[in-house]
Amino acid sequence: MKRHLARRLGAALLVLLPFAVCAQEIPRPKEFYFEVDSAVTRSFELFPGSDDATVERLLRARDRDRRGEGALASAQLARIAYASGRAETGAALYSEARSGAESARMRDGLHWNQGWDLYRSGDFAGALEQWRIAGAERLKGPSWLPPTLALGLWQLDRKDEAVRWYAAAVRTEPRQWQAPDLAQLLPDWTAADRAVLAEVVAAWQADPPAWP
Repeated sequence: MKRHLARRLGAALLVLLPFAVCAQEIPRPKEFYFEVDSAVTRSFELFPGSDDATVERLLRARDRDRRGEGALASAQLARIAYASGRAETGAALYSEARSGAESARMRDGLHWNQGWDLYRSGDFAGALEQWRIAGAERLKGPSWLPPTLALGLWQLDRKDEAVRWYAAAVRTEPRQWQAPDLAQLLPDWTAADRAVLAEVVAAWQADPPAWP
């Protein structure tokens, strides 16, 4: 499947602009993050699966129309590319999907998804930047942002910042996050992801930072 995807996309990717975003500093957290953001925190899947037959269907949808379903197809192909170890192909496809996105929320969702693909690939700095774009500048703070940025910051050994961001989750929903059941709160995260966040929780419990 890796060879198949690379062969079918190789020529098309020659005409795509390279995806590049200059990393920016993560802002200090706000006091509260109440916004429900389900339109952003969703996976883009046009057809179930990732085998060769699914890739062919996605490529046909992408070629028919680079907007609407075509953008969804590009996003799903991007995820398949990242899972296959082809980060450059995945980045180009995400960039293409954003150019055909039908709303700002969809573009934010593409950044959110690419962040997780980068995180799963071990590129924690890249993941953090995508998550920053997806939510850090939002006027109303999305509820997913504090624990997610805390995860990425902790992996980059920026532990003080990670704890400050986790503290924003606690301020927002203290009953949920002071002594959290992470499996219940974050069912879509892997056990390994939750184990990392549990380290952040322990650091916050040992020395909760003052606000502001």
